[in-house]
Amino acid sequence: MISAVTDYTIYAIGAPIILCLIISEIIISSKRGLKYYNYKDSLGSIGLITGNVMVNIMSKGMIIAFYLYLYQFRLFDFSVFGSIWIEILLTLLAIDFIYYWFHRTSHHVRFFWAIHMNHHSSEEMNFLVALRQAWFNPFFRVPFFFVLPLIGFNPLLTLIVGAASTLWAVIQHTKMIGKLGPLEWIFVTPSAHRVHHGVNDEYMDKNFGNLLIIWDRIFGTYQPEEESVIYGLKRNVKTSNPFKITLFTWREIFTDFANSIDGKDKIKSIFGSPDWVPRELKA
Repeated sequence: MISAVTDYTIYAIGAPIILCLIISEIIISSKRGLKYYNYKDSLGSIGLITGNVMVNIMSKGMIIAFYLYLYQFRLFDFSVFGSIWIEILLTLLAIDFIYYWFHRTSHHVRFFWAIHMNHHSSEEMNFLVALRQAWFNPFFRVPFFFVLPLIGFNPLLTLIVGAASTLWAVIQHTKMIGKLGPLEWIFVTPSAHRVHHGVNDEYMDKNFGNLLIIWDRIFGTYQPEEESVIYGLKRNVKTSNPFKITLFTWREIFTDFANSIDGKDKIKSIFGSPDWVPRELKA
């Protein structure tokens, strides 16, 4: 049964569910006057996910081929466990662990933040924001996830398990679901992920997990939701144009690179922290 499943199967099952969640949230928000959705903001989200899907379709074959090539040199063969379910569980844990560090790096290194900030550019929190993904995100995952086939994780199985785990990520993006009791200790719940999208000082750079919150608890980046969340960026983009959002941080990087005099500053303009500025501009 597992061999007949592909990531397209997961998306075919998940897409109608996601669409129903979005429509239901829009209806409930409208009837209750909650104003969870902003028309222009929603258009920006749709523009970003459209570009992301197009790039994904064009690059997917090349990226999978690269992973399959690396898989030839794997260190371990997880099929020795004799159970596809053990292999799926190990794959899920590995993906989630790598994602934690990929996500954390995306908040601390300018080069990766230039891509990831697209997802945080909305000042709203709703199911549609989950689809607000950067156009070139598929390429920026490769420097982190290429280790999985080298370790021994089957790229095709990784693709399926990864697709399934993204469905949970959609559910995290809502203000309609409160805290979930004991589940808050194990999973990245909507409450935990609302914190991640907050620009409140105590919420900045917290809760990086995708499915499991245990990595944040282990590595000291966990923060519970304690006060109302302010969504967006410290300096919001103030546009719903997907082209402007996509280029927002890249333009700053190019400007700071040009304004940097010495080599160290030029490197920092690309790989420094997201809020780094050249010494010449600090005054």
